[in-house]
Amino acid sequence: MQKARSIEKIMPPPPAHMVGDGFRVHNFFPGDGTISLQRMSPFFLMDYGPKTEFPATQNPRGVGVHPHRGFETVTISYYGKVAHHDSAGNSGVIGEGDVQWMTAASGVLHKEYHEKEWSKKGGILQMVQLWVNLPAKYKMTDPKYQPILREQFGKYNLPGNQGIVEVIAGNYEGVSGPAYSFTPIEMYNLRLNAGSNFTLQTVQNYNTCFLVIEGNVDVNGKTVYTDCLVLFANDGNDVQISTQKNAIVLVLSGEPINEPIFPYGPFLMNTRQEIIQAYDDLNNGKFGYLED
Repeated sequence: MQKARSIEKIMPPPPAHMVGDGFRVHNFFPGDGTISLQRMSPFFLMDYGPKTEFPATQNPRGVGVHPHRGFETVTISYYGKVAHHDSAGNSGVIGEGDVQWMTAASGVLHKEYHEKEWSKKGGILQMVQLWVNLPAKYKMTDPKYQPILREQFGKYNLPGNQGIVEVIAGNYEGVSGPAYSFTPIEMYNLRLNAGSNFTLQTVQNYNTCFLVIEGNVDVNGKTVYTDCLVLFANDGNDVQISTQKNAIVLVLSGEPINEPIFPYGPFLMNTRQEIIQAYDDLNNGKFGYLED
């Protein structure tokens, strides 16, 4: 029998702030330092936009042109539609349940906004954006995209009609997710039915957290409410999960990247000099051009 994995802390959502005029988010980490810069490595940042109603508009809300280098952005949509395009000519739209996995790597200019037709009607938006660090040897590789539709996720049916594990990245009980990652990552949606009660096995040395997207969930006997995050200690494998009503939980777990990091603004590098170089490259047009 595996050893139980204990809860390090349960975090309510921090104060919300706007990213551009289109995304109202709670920054769970790195945030105010409650969770240290390396604590959830390889995940560096989590912005969570809970269900927020946006009125109809002819001019889509969003985030203007901005650069990235040295990491990946992973955007998961639960409600609403988000569009994007970049300086390399890539573009796309993710709808409810879909994922946009962008490897910024050596650098892109990027823009994210509410999809045009969705904006005209308005509605509820709910999403998660993650920054996933890249090891030093991959930070200057070519940018790329992985547009992943929900129908492409790996799906594992929990026994006894307890729900479904949607595997975005990694592997659960022999079911693999479609996303490619540069370091070992497990990323799942647990879509749980009322009355579920099961044990989720994790890798002890992987940094692991849960974000409760919908409903309330009992984790190791403690109730975790909607929009709250659970951070686990790296002291065991088994996590006991149960529900009284339907719930959705995002599971993030990954092998730490044991390298120095130097974050600054929209860049995530290993040294101060690499940050200076990133700004020089940006100012010299090496990220390309994108109209705001």
